[in-house]
Amino acid sequence: MTEPAEDTLFSPGSDHPGGKFRAVLDTNVPIAAHLSRNSRSPTVELLERWRAREFTQLYSDDLLAELVEKLQARKIAADAADRYVADLIMLGEHVEVAPEQIQAVIKADPDDDAILACAVVGRATHLVTYDPHFAVLDGAFQGIPILDGLHFLYVVRGDRPT
Repeated sequence: MTEPAEDTLFSPGSDHPGGKFRAVLDTNVPIAAHLSRNSRSPTVELLERWRAREFTQLYSDDLLAELVEKLQARKIAADAADRYVADLIMLGEHVEVAPEQIQAVIKADPDDDAILACAVVGRATHLVTYDPHFAVLDGAFQGIPILDGLHFLYVVRGDRPT
């Protein structure tokens, strides 16, 4: 992921109603949090801030199915995985994405197109990922900034990277 453009870093409340951000977290973000041995890692803090409702996490049926599959494949403890999925369903915002709303954009991994569609249809303010396939989009898609977990954490905190 490249460094985000200066104009993609917002302070809470400055450009968004209620100071709330609407983010799609690619499955690699919660996976990284669950695999982290550092309780203060950016991904762990992001999930804590999401649970504290500092931003809204958007998800679609495709994203949820991929998440469940990846949590099992990475052998995340069943209780932690079940809790995260239950929290996502309860605290997140479900986005209905029709098959015709999924555009073929990421040639290297067509499954990533469903993540983009969730962001667009759900009117996300940010898409958060560590997936290098998104690099072909040069940091944004249809006006939605694409950031890694650390840079989105800066946005949520209202920090500027030094």
